[in-house]
Amino acid sequence: MVTDVTAPGATVPGAQHHTATVNGTTLHYVSAGTSGSPILLVHGFPETWWAFHRLIPLLAAEHRVFAVDLRGFGDSATAEDGFTSADAAEDLHALIAELGVGPVHLAAQDISGGTVYRLASDHPEDIHSLIATEMGLAGFGLEGFGDITHGGSWHIGVLAAPGMADMLFTGREKELLGTWAFPSMSADPNSITSDDVDEFARTYSRHNGWNGAVGLYQSMLSEGADFQARAQQKLTLPALAVGGFGGPFTEGTVTQIVEGPIESVLVEGVGHYVAMEAPDHLAAAITAFLAKQD
Repeated sequence: MVTDVTAPGATVPGAQHHTATVNGTTLHYVSAGTSGSPILLVHGFPETWWAFHRLIPLLAAEHRVFAVDLRGFGDSATAEDGFTSADAAEDLHALIAELGVGPVHLAAQDISGGTVYRLASDHPEDIHSLIATEMGLAGFGLEGFGDITHGGSWHIGVLAAPGMADMLFTGREKELLGTWAFPSMSADPNSITSDDVDEFARTYSRHNGWNGAVGLYQSMLSEGADFQARAQQKLTLPALAVGGFGGPFTEGTVTQIVEGPIESVLVEGVGHYVAMEAPDHLAAAITAFLAKQD
């Protein structure tokens, strides 16, 4: 069941907010655009649908755009202990069915990679094309980012360790996001504003507000063998790999799971948060790619 709702937080002019009751949970999503092929935008960490707020109006000029808060993130229902990327994938499958817009162009980034790979391999009928931005996968090198002895990030181990995120992050959401997460992984410190940080912190500050991220990072550390097995039969769909400060890492991941055709774009001068740091460049790359698919 889909319900129109008043914007629970910050919003984008011309966008409508909705909730959908699917797969035993409630997902919040935003829609914009009235014509063209459908695009489903899926955020990473430490993000919500708001990661796409500058991108949505640019894409909505030619497409119907849907930007979802994954379970446990944003204004979707919080996640229970034991939540996994498999649950998130089935949530998206149910959402696409509820909206009646499949197959969609699926544009996803960062830690949502495991979720969208499961969705595309379990329900290929849902996906017309894949757009991966700054994305890795377990089994194909992503676990290395959790190895702090070789330049990995400490936050992965904290989020994957039961109870640690609540212990260390609760009550410090704005400080964590505003002084570490976004500044440390963006090239231009002015590209993510204090208002952006406030909007992200608003929902991570909920009770159990870290559970969605915890579930996806715990999944990341356990699903590598599964993904390697799935990749023995590559996805047969068009794909666009977009890299920021990760360079060709996303392209290297996509080529191992997708038969193709595959296009690749590197956005220069940006960090990890391409949709917020360079929305014009990303929109142009996506629009050009989709023009060939449609």
